[in-house]
Amino acid sequence: MSIKNISVVMIVNNAQKTLDASLSSLKDFDEVIVYENNSTDQSAKIAQSYVNVTFISGEFLGFGPTKNRAVSYATKDWILSLDSDEVLSKNFVENLKKEHLDEASVYTILRTNYYKERQIKHCWGNDIITRLFNKNKTKFTDKKVHEKIIDNGFSIKALQGEVKHYPYSTVSDFIVKLDKYSTIYAEDNAGKKSSSPLKAFANGSFSFFKTYFIKRGFLDGYAGLIIAFSHMATNFYKYIKLYELNQELKGK
Repeated sequence: MSIKNISVVMIVNNAQKTLDASLSSLKDFDEVIVYENNSTDQSAKIAQSYVNVTFISGEFLGFGPTKNRAVSYATKDWILSLDSDEVLSKNFVENLKKEHLDEASVYTILRTNYYKERQIKHCWGNDIITRLFNKNKTKFTDKKVHEKIIDNGFSIKALQGEVKHYPYSTVSDFIVKLDKYSTIYAEDNAGKKSSSPLKAFANGSFSFFKTYFIKRGFLDGYAGLIIAFSHMATNFYKYIKLYELNQELKGK
């Protein structure tokens, strides 16, 4: 039995490492919207090989605005938002087929996190994330980073099953993403939030301490060290980039 009342929507950029596995887990959905932006790898070719995929190439406007634009191409009222590095479990799909959806509700899913094929249980742990909603009732915030589905006034219900998350497969992936996310954060907050070199250092240092020691990231082995250092670098660079942009604005 296929799922006819829900459109899966994802935005994609250079996702060839994970995209095939992600789309393979969505074969029971009649409609999958893949909104691709500026990919230089085989993402487009992979997406277009699936008969249930509607493929669109468009501009990246920041995560919130881009996800809202991608949703606008869906023909179904219900939207399941997925990232291109997430893979639905068979259990999740089968349970979703039986779910009676309520327009007054938004729905959460359980996400487990992996580095390569190893589940990370401490640094990241498991996430409860809102991902299923009716597009006629709500949408994503317009934040360019750390966007979320607006859930004010909605009942929040949990869906059964899990989605597996494979955000990084090499150390280089951490470096690429931390540069991208820190830049978007700085650009989105320039002139709105204050920053300083001290704030950058303090936030970065605390982020490492919190991830590696408070969350017991050391129990995740060498992957825990990589993740903790990545969190430190991301926080340091997003605040130091914000400081530089604020200084440039003051000089104008």
